[in-house]
Amino acid sequence: MRAQVIAVAILALGVATATRAEDGFGPVPVTPASQSFKLGKLQLTALRDAQFVLHNDAKIFGGDVGTTAVGEVLKAKGLPDDRITLSVNALLVRTGHRVVLLDTGLGPKASGALMASLRDAGVAPEAVTDVVITHSHGDHVGGLVDATGALAFPKATIRMAAAEWAWMKDQKASADLVKAVEPRVQTFTPGQPIAPGVTPVALEGHTPGHVGYEIVSGKQRLLDIGDMAHSSVISLQRPDWTMGFDSDKAVAMATRKATLARLAKDRELVFSPHFPYPGVGHVATDGAGFNWVPVGP
Repeated sequence: MRAQVIAVAILALGVATATRAEDGFGPVPVTPASQSFKLGKLQLTALRDAQFVLHNDAKIFGGDVGTTAVGEVLKAKGLPDDRITLSVNALLVRTGHRVVLLDTGLGPKASGALMASLRDAGVAPEAVTDVVITHSHGDHVGGLVDATGALAFPKATIRMAAAEWAWMKDQKASADLVKAVEPRVQTFTPGQPIAPGVTPVALEGHTPGHVGYEIVSGKQRLLDIGDMAHSSVISLQRPDWTMGFDSDKAVAMATRKATLARLAKDRELVFSPHFPYPGVGHVATDGAGFNWVPVGP
């Protein structure tokens, strides 16, 4: 139960709280890692930050169907039926003279490994020109500041959807973070490019201003889906099941089903912050649901 409360605090409330895993559940330390790959003329790098192991207790996944149904889906994929494992990943895009970081992980107060993974990729924090945010939950914005509360990327403009920034400022748990980053924040309306080849797209339902990022170079495309889907197994096999972290579960479900169907049809490359590291692959149709097909760097 304690690990579940930890996960909710970090993932849903946007609070980066250092703690330890108990009985194999909760946040699990990871080895820093970076994996680079080409998308057309762009160089992209998947960065590893953290991992969570959550109880299968129908409080987050499958709250509308129960633990047995969730366990059956997990077992069918050869996985333990009592737990759901989620990665925390970020994506770096080098485009023109810009170095763009998509999300920032948990941050050092919660033992996130993003900064070490960034160093592994040969990138200094001062070299990051833009930090673009899918949404303001703590596992995506916790790394905006360092252990002292100062800006982690001192020369970067921080970009997020106007609706998300307004919502973040209303969250009492985010007050200190808002104060630290506000001078660097620039908001946008989804649909217009914010860097060469990088365009935010609305993926509604998870939070009030949740977006993904469409990255395009020539004929090649990749969609960073943010938290449109969390588990590479449950969210894809049963996209119609509710997800406890979604602020509007019905809208999030509709977004998830429609987006996964399009991605499977188009065979577009996908980056997912919560799928197994490095979180890069394709979505494939599997009956009424979908499968995750990972792609090596």
